[in-house]
Amino acid sequence: MADVSPQSLDAIAARLDEVAGYLHIEEKRRRVAELEALSADPAFWNDADAARSTMAQLSAAREDVEGLDRARASLEDARTAMELGVETGDDDLLREADALVASLEGDLSELELSSWFADELDHGDAIVTVTPGQGGLEAQDWCEMLFRMYVRYCERRGWKVTVNDAVPGEAIGLDRATFTVSGKNAYGMLRAEQGVHRLVRISPTDAKKRRQTTFAGVEVLPVLPDDVEVEIDPNDLRIDVYHASGHGGQGVNTTDSAVRITHLPTGIVVTCQNERSQLQNKAFAMSVLRSRLYEMELARREEELDELRGPKRDIGFGNQIRSYVLYPYQLVKDLRTGVETSNVDSVLKDGDLDRFVIGYHRWAVGEGLSS
Repeated sequence: MADVSPQSLDAIAARLDEVAGYLHIEEKRRRVAELEALSADPAFWNDADAARSTMAQLSAAREDVEGLDRARASLEDARTAMELGVETGDDDLLREADALVASLEGDLSELELSSWFADELDHGDAIVTVTPGQGGLEAQDWCEMLFRMYVRYCERRGWKVTVNDAVPGEAIGLDRATFTVSGKNAYGMLRAEQGVHRLVRISPTDAKKRRQTTFAGVEVLPVLPDDVEVEIDPNDLRIDVYHASGHGGQGVNTTDSAVRITHLPTGIVVTCQNERSQLQNKAFAMSVLRSRLYEMELARREEELDELRGPKRDIGFGNQIRSYVLYPYQLVKDLRTGVETSNVDSVLKDGDLDRFVIGYHRWAVGEGLSS
């Protein structure tokens, strides 16, 4: 028996109308036409940087417009299939209507999510850093597990991942992992992951097989566009170069290619070692420094340290945003939203994080925390 009904389809239609309003679809439709006309000008590519910026705006606006148009077309297809199925008693048509609605629900969630991102930075790229917290060497193993989970999640969403800094742990795992994620809404989506993550499991390194609790911290920063001004006095910087270690390009262990930048007034330290040259490592480290200083300036202006990244907390007991329990039972639960699943492998190994990310943003909108 099909679950789809005229009432459920009317509810979806109402959600689509709300999303169209949030996304200013008709305004974007006009904007697409304007940018397409602009890009057709023979002199358009004379200023390559401006042209690339325009094409990025065009692509983003077109994606929202086409996404909503596809959703409305799917809704009409579902309505037609349902009406014909009811009229003719054809269960295949009713099942087709159900399948269309199920797919449409997922598409609508994505459109709603995009509509919640009010800050322009939400639509851009992100810099993610995972660091071990309480738990000793096992926290480094947990750091690497989270790193691999996020890489898999990004792959699922079709985002590009560039590993900028991956420092091996003392015996296992990673002591730090920093990577850049490039894709639509990458920062907006991933800022849901910022905070302390807790793992409970049987210790793989304990001969007595005792239960161990470990922690890791996740920091998510926006990649700032070139037109965002962040003043950095070169005299405030100490730049050190050293031999890179661990993963990297050819010759990574034979040259002083790794870069550490210390911002003396704030004490912020940024490192990068995974690019092929010292210049590339320095450029990325400066990009991270700009993003961190930008966050600090926002916090100072608004007198709220949690404006973008949430309040600073120790990476340990009592501060976690999500728990991953592998023993004595299996459960991943977000402590802010209550979203949970017992399929821990789908989360940790397959990067199936959308239920948590979307759940966080739906919760944040309801709490008035969305940017």
